[in-house]
Formats: sequence, structure tokens, C-alpha cells
Amino acid sequence: MWWFRRGLSVLPVVLISWSCGTLVLTYTMSVLLDHTDLLLPYISDTGTEVPERCVFGFMLCISAFLGVCTVYVRYKQVQALISAFTEFSLQTLNYVGFLLGVFSSVGICVVANFQKTDMMSMHLFGAGMTFGPGALYILVQTGLSYRMQPRFHGTDILWARTAIGVWCLISIIILFVSSLMMYDEMPGVEVATKLHWSPGEKGYLAHQVSAGAEWSLGLSFICFFFTYIRDFQKISLRVQPILQCNHLYSYPLYEDREPIHHGEHSPLLAGNI
Repeated sequence: MWWFRRGLSVLPVVLISWSCGTLVLTYTMSVLLDHTDLLLPYISDTGTEVPERCVFGFMLCISAFLGVCTVYVRYKQVQALISAFTEFSLQTLNYVGFLLGVFSSVGICVVANFQKTDMMSMHLFGAGMTFGPGALYILVQTGLSYRMQPRFHGTDILWARTAIGVWCLISIIILFVSSLMMYDEMPGVEVATKLHWSPGEKGYLAHQVSAGAEWSLGLSFICFFFTYIRDFQKISLRVQPILQCNHLYSYPLYEDREPIHHGEHSPLLAGNI
């Protein structure tokens, strides 16, 4: 069996591949159409103009859906592993991590559908909703990994997630500081609609640093899901329908029929996973 067909490891693989494909495709389209600069545009700039904005919105929404699925599987996996523990804080931490992951994924949908040139306030709200809870999600999962080792996994995965968490935090700090410097250097300039930058103009260096930090932050999120591939090889989920009765009629004649409990159950996804 191929390694990506073991358990649900295909889920983070598809999430990573699809997200990377989204960024590469929209960046390539925007540069070839001269809608953005070749060197370090903001991620959002690559999805601002037609036609790449259509691709950007569509593909990012699918990434958000895959993100929710991945976060849910991780939540159920940790829940099953720590079910024998009576420590309430560990269960709570796992649930908080799940909520943060969902919020971050919803934020991706907001970013994808509210372009900065049209509704800057909503776009910034979506970006904050993506990066803020997303960074906290990484920290929570790293904390769970610390609490779960060495019983459930080794220290190698803990150190990997810790390194990615530090990388994520550094990127956020650089992004925030450089963005403030850029706006401070360009008073009165509508930065939201500015898609082309020239070396030597005010705010150029701060913009390059800010855009680079944004790409670095997005890449840290993607790399974090790499750490789930091996873990997801050891889990599968199944769906079991529970029928309330043995018919689908709404007539009174059938209301008193005895329900029949079926033992049918099937994998959550088709195939061998």
C-alpha cells in the first residue's frame, strides 16, 4: 500500500498540495498578466484582478474546507488517544485547538471572497481571523504534543512543531512591524489599491519585508500540516447511519411501525482508507 493511502494521511497531503498549487497558480497568472510585480507581491495581490481573483477565491475556499476536515480528524485522533485520561485541561485544550482551527479556516474563506481593493476592512478582518487563530492553533497543538510525549509519540515531532511555531511567531511580528512602518512612510497613499512598487520609492523596503513575512507565515502554516502526515497514517474514521424507523412515509398509518436497527457502516471516505 502506498504511504499516502495509509489511514487518512491523504488528507493533509491533498491540503498541502492544493494550497501550494493555489499560491503558485495565482502568482504565475498575476505576474504573466502584469497585474503584480515579479518580486514579492502580497499573497492577496495575486488574487485581486480578474481572472486570477476567480481562481484565487475558488481554490482557497476548497483549501479552507480541507483545512476544517484536517483539523477535525486531528481533534478526533487526540480525543481517542487521551480518552483514558481524566485530566480535564487536556480535553479542553484539544477542543480549543479544534475551534481555533475552524476559525482560521473560515478566515481563509473571508480573505478569498473579499478582495483588498474592494473591501479592505473585511479583507483585513479575514486575514486577522486566518493568521491569529491559525498561529494559536499551532501553539495549542504543540502544547498537546508536549503533554502527549513520550507516551504517544517521540520528541522529534515535538521539536518539529516547536520550530514551526517559533517560525510562525517571528513571521507575524515581522509582518506587523513592517506593515506599520510601510503605512507610516506613505501617509495619504491608498496602499490597498497599490499593486506595483518601484525600488527607491517611499515604503518600498518596508513593503518587501512585509510581503516576504506574509509568504513566510503562509508557508509555516503549510509546513505545520506536514507533521500530520505520519500521525494520520494511524487513524481512520467511519460513518454509521442510525435509522429512526424502517420507512420514509409521513402518513399516520406508518407512524406506529417498529423501528429496525441496521448494522450498516461504511468508511468516511471511499476506498481502503
